[in-house]
Amino acid sequence: MAPSIKDVAERAGVSLGTVSNVLNRPDKVSEATREVVLAAIAELGFVRNSQAAQLRAGTSRSLGLIVLDLANPFFHDIARGIEDVATELGYALVLCNSDEQAAREDRYLRLLEEQRVRGMLITPVGPMSERLDALRRRGTPTVLVDRHYQGVDCCSVAVDDVAGGELAGEHLVAAGHRRIAYVTGPLSLRQCKDRLTGLRRAVADRGVAVDVVEVPALKARHGYEAARELFDGGAAPTAVFCANDLLALGVLRAAVSTGRRVPDDVALLGYDDIEFAADAAVPLSSVRQPTLHIGRTAARLLVEECDQPAAHSHQQIMFRPELVVREST
Repeated sequence: MAPSIKDVAERAGVSLGTVSNVLNRPDKVSEATREVVLAAIAELGFVRNSQAAQLRAGTSRSLGLIVLDLANPFFHDIARGIEDVATELGYALVLCNSDEQAAREDRYLRLLEEQRVRGMLITPVGPMSERLDALRRRGTPTVLVDRHYQGVDCCSVAVDDVAGGELAGEHLVAAGHRRIAYVTGPLSLRQCKDRLTGLRRAVADRGVAVDVVEVPALKARHGYEAARELFDGGAAPTAVFCANDLLALGVLRAAVSTGRRVPDDVALLGYDDIEFAADAAVPLSSVRQPTLHIGRTAARLLVEECDQPAAHSHQQIMFRPELVVREST
């Protein structure tokens, strides 16, 4: 069995309270006694049960994070930004992947609440779920990441995706394109819908046709499959704008496999500017989101609400994206 705090006290010849003070309030113990207790801890290989201590104190130093798809570098980078701040401020991060499944998200919300996490960061699968709303109303601080819902009483950190779609449309129209395909994940996702809204706004009244190709998920293989159909069809577009870079990388593979040159035969523009975008066979133009900054900002808002609830006021922060032009356009 793992050594207990009682074993440490017996080995050191001190009371349980003295061991507790060494672990939690070392300034209350003389240096000589502290060294004896620390030596006993090292000899026994004792590891404190922080969870039990936190439950006794009624507080936790853990934060929960639920993202849509850890295979997507966009969410990986956001998680990295959150982890940096959490570590800096003395919190541990419990990372969960909903895999874009509402039932899985619901299960993780229940488990994290059972673990008594201090606060929650989440990119919801859809609108605010009943369990997430209940969790927030029961007093668990919550920050929405890459989401913004009207009338929700919590912080959110997102990007203006309508503006991002406009940047993409204006760039492609300025390059002379008059038929643009928009390859997107489900339009039920706000980001996908907003990027299309921005694209249409940019090309309105400019004689540009927009073909919308909706695929089941924002993954490279779906981009590849969609592009093969586009290229095999009749009036092929001269430019393809994708709702994220993974889709765009799939489209790029389809273009190469069908003998099309990028950008000579078809221009290609992604979204997110993940690390791999610049390293693609044809470096990918993309609409950049400040992923690390999104994560860091969300984490700071959450920790502020956890540690200073009286001074905290909810904020809805919206960053603006920027266009990064490379060889693919």
